[in-house]
Amino acid sequence: MSTDITAVDAPTQPDNGHDTFRLAPGQHSVSSESAPSPDAAVAWWRRISVRRISLGIVVLLAAWIIGSATGFIDPQVLPAPWTAVVTGISLIENGRLTSNLLTSVQRAGIGLGLGIVIAVALALVSGLSRLGESLIDGPMNVKRAVPTLAFIPLAIVWLGIGEGMKVTLIVFSVMVPIYINTHAALRGLDGRYKELALTLDLSHRDFIARVALPGALPGFFTGLRLAVTSAWTSLVVVEQINATSGIGFLMNQARLYGQIDIIVVGLVVYAILGVGSDLLVRIAERRALTWRQTL
Repeated sequence: MSTDITAVDAPTQPDNGHDTFRLAPGQHSVSSESAPSPDAAVAWWRRISVRRISLGIVVLLAAWIIGSATGFIDPQVLPAPWTAVVTGISLIENGRLTSNLLTSVQRAGIGLGLGIVIAVALALVSGLSRLGESLIDGPMNVKRAVPTLAFIPLAIVWLGIGEGMKVTLIVFSVMVPIYINTHAALRGLDGRYKELALTLDLSHRDFIARVALPGALPGFFTGLRLAVTSAWTSLVVVEQINATSGIGFLMNQARLYGQIDIIVVGLVVYAILGVGSDLLVRIAERRALTWRQTL
């Protein structure tokens, strides 16, 4: 008695890095070992194209240089780039730029760190609990509708004009974007993950660590990019309120004495800090979300 056995062809493997797989009859998926992973083969630093982030900056710098060299831009209105460079070198040599930069980075770092911790905690409570959402989401949306800088008078009355007021306002500015995006990502999680966690008898802590937090990472990083920018924006303002140090203080002093070149140096420093911190967040995002396959 012969047995008629129909052999099932193995999945066709891609040739030379092609990412198209042909499934065998009756096969609905491929294993993780054989699945295409073109992104994994590319180092993370090669996925960042310099042209995407610097083309507009190059155009602006070229217009600034050409306008200054041809006299189209009045140096009394906007100093030439080489004048700003010389001024920046002078500020570094006498230590004024370095000391004020360290103070600004410290303020922004403390405010951003505290804001991240508070916003993520609030998003978890609000995103994983109907009661938490009822208690937290409304006030956070009210805060979103009110600009952070509108809290300055109240913050001065409550906290004075010291470091506490400055850091608190930075925390306020970074909390909202992180909370909004992380909360939305948590609410967007597939409800079947919760059912699967119950089936596997996962504890609430394990569900948060293994399902909720990884699932909310894309939203968290989106909020973090916005928060980093908000931190520097708030820093510019708070450092001009009775401050005795910081890049904002340096620019405010330059304004009093009409030193436009120092103001330009401060703006360039803020721009470098903003773009640089955003780039770091994007690199961290790409490294943390390597499992996600997107365009």
